[in-house]
Amino acid sequence: MIRKGFTLIEVLVAFLIFAIIGLVSSQLLSQTVQSQESLTDRGARLGDIHRAMQILQRDIMQLSSRRVRSEFGTEHLGNLLISTDGVIEFTRVGWRNPLRLPRAEVQRVAYRFEDGELLRAYWHSIDRPPGAEPVFQTLLTGVEEVEFFALDSANNEYPLWPAVGGTGDASLAAVVLRIEIAPFGLIERLWEVPSV
Repeated sequence: MIRKGFTLIEVLVAFLIFAIIGLVSSQLLSQTVQSQESLTDRGARLGDIHRAMQILQRDIMQLSSRRVRSEFGTEHLGNLLISTDGVIEFTRVGWRNPLRLPRAEVQRVAYRFEDGELLRAYWHSIDRPPGAEPVFQTLLTGVEEVEFFALDSANNEYPLWPAVGGTGDASLAAVVLRIEIAPFGLIERLWEVPSV
């Protein structure tokens, strides 16, 4: 009488094959989940960057020629100021007022780089009373460096605006932003400004 069945070695080999298949499958699933999480994080980060660039673009595209009085009332600040420490400040039109509050429809805004963050600041009044403090909003975190530049109509780039030592006959044509953000590296944006 002949018995048909599996020997112990055949059963062990079958278990070994199933174990290898299970191990490879679990590693593949783990890598897929990690890739999905990484893509989700990068997508969220890209969305944050896009939102910040949209806000910046909206403000710059509504640049106004309105100058503002300083806190001391003795000097007027230009409609656009750029300094070398990652700060841009300007006046913009189109400050929505759906509640019809008693305030101007122009707004003074500033963007600055501070402690790894890109901040947007705005003042409640266009001409600053003494002690006026801006309201700050964090646009982006994890920022490594921010630089703003003014581009004149002759395509000259200035790290300071109003331009020091400029030709005097060129007018502001665009604002350039160079920002370094992990994990994307250096991002450069250029916005034409309206004729003011």
